[in-house]
Order: sequence, then structure tokens, then C-alpha cells
Amino acid sequence: MRDRYGRIIDYMRVSITDRCNLRCKYCMPDGIDLVPMEDVMTYEEIAEVCSVAAELGIRKLKVTGGEPLVRLGCADLVHSLKAIPGIEQVTMTTNGVLLGRYLHELLKSGLDAVNISLDTLSRERFAAITGRDELPDVLESIEAAIASPLRVKLNVLLQKGINDEEWFALASLAKEKPLDVRFIEMMPIGSGREFTGIANPELREELRRRFPDLEEDGSVHGNGPATYVKIPGWNGSIGFISAIHGKFCDSCNRLRLVSQGEIKPCLCYGDAVGLMPILRGEQDAEKRRAKLRAALEEAVRAKPKQHCFEEPEHITETGRMGRIGG
Repeated sequence: MRDRYGRIIDYMRVSITDRCNLRCKYCMPDGIDLVPMEDVMTYEEIAEVCSVAAELGIRKLKVTGGEPLVRLGCADLVHSLKAIPGIEQVTMTTNGVLLGRYLHELLKSGLDAVNISLDTLSRERFAAITGRDELPDVLESIEAAIASPLRVKLNVLLQKGINDEEWFALASLAKEKPLDVRFIEMMPIGSGREFTGIANPELREELRRRFPDLEEDGSVHGNGPATYVKIPGWNGSIGFISAIHGKFCDSCNRLRLVSQGEIKPCLCYGDAVGLMPILRGEQDAEKRRAKLRAALEEAVRAKPKQHCFEEPEHITETGRMGRIGG
């Protein structure tokens, strides 16, 4: 599929739940309302949408949440998605708490890669950021994933005055371990509006100051907008996802399928194309697929030229990050 600006849309993020077993204050703080389960797509509905999307040219899927592994049967869904003709890759973003428990099932289901969120190496600070004392399980999951055939990336979100002093310790995990460490700029969505992040250009400059022989890494690391650098002698690379200070909209290749059955053309705006009336209102399978196809094509046509994260007053998305899938 191509959108109005000539971009090839071949990647879809698939949120399968708004639930999570952590309570990160910038994403899913305590006291938030959860979507009733009857309003969340079934696995069969998710697979049907992804099947139609594959017919239109979607080739890569990212399973997300909330936290996808809190939903029972997640590995079975991965297996179903991998079996869809045209789908070349199924990956996952997780907080890592349950990854070790389900890793064997996910590998059997054909999962291709995993992104694990990790904002700190301090157990006390982890509990303060996430509201839960789960760091040991996350670290064990990371080691288990590294030992598996999966490609592993760590997603780090720095907050000024909270965990920014740990940036180099976190980056240094890529020195000895065969994984990529990626720094993600805080996006002003949901509770994220209340926190101050760290600009990635500052981190790049500091890395270059410490390592003058720093190299740009142009190899393919995944399907998203990260740019990478390589420090000679390190096992992994350092990545930067810079929504605020490195706008990448001209190469955006994605749609977002929200667990409540909506297709979002852009994370920045509240616009979405609803699929639930089709999924649960059209009983004829052939007609239902035709309507889903039209809805997906509508979402692609609606993709804006660019986001406006650098101008928060123009952002129209009001949902929390955990609900809309990031």
C-alpha cells in the first residue's frame, strides 16, 4: 500500500490488550480505567484484520499492549499471525516481566524478535518508576532472550531528574551483550505530557565526546524509525528513536491496530477508523473482509504528512499510551 505521500505502508503495530502488570507513571499510572473485555477484539478478530492487511501489503507485525503477555494465549496468537500468507515477520514489545515464563512457547510459535522495555538498573528506582518490584524477573528475561535465537533490543525512556543519570550504564549493556540499546524520546501523549524527557541529540553528542571513533550504523535493525551508531569493540549498537528532535515522518511505514478495534493512521492524532461495527456487524465472511479492506485503505489515505509532537497544543490524541499501543 502507498499513502497520499508515496510512502509504502508495510508494517502494523497490533495492540492486543490495554492491560499491564506494571504501572509506569508516564504510560499507565494507578487509578486508570480499563476497557471492558467485551470491547476488546478476540484473537480471531485480530487475525482476520491482519489477514486482510496482509492482502493489502502489510508484511511485518509488532504485537504490543499494554503488556501483551498478560493476555492468556498470546503465543497462540503469534502462531496464527505467523501462518498468515504474506506476513514475513512477527515481533513483540514487552516489559519483560513474563517473557522468561513464556519464551519457549513464543519461540515455538515463530516469534522473530523482541523489544524489552528497561528504564533503570536500580531495583529501588525500577519499583518507583513502574510501581512494582519486578526488576529481577526482567533481567532474567533479558538473559534468557539473549540466549535464544531472538534478536533482542532494549527500549529505554529517560526522564529528567529521575533516571537520566543512568543513561551510560544502560547504553553499556550493548558493550558485552549482543543486543541493541535504544533511547526513546518522551512523547507528549497521555500521562507523558507531565514528564520531561531527554533530547536524543544530547546523548549522541555525549557518546561522540566519549568515543571519537563512533560510527554510524546503517545496517537494518528492524522495521521502525530508529537510527543507530556503533562503538568499535561493542557487541551491540546504540539506537535513537527521536520523535521530537529527529522527525522521521517522511519514512513512516506503519498503521496501528488498537485492541478496541480501531486503526490509527498516526499516534499524534485522535483520528481512527473503527472496525468493530464490521467485525461484529457483518455476518457474511466475504462481505466482512471486503469492508475491512476498505476500512484499512481509508486509514492509509488518512495518514497525515507528519506529526506535531514538537507542538503539543496541536496534538489531538487524548488516550493514554497503554491503551493506544504506542
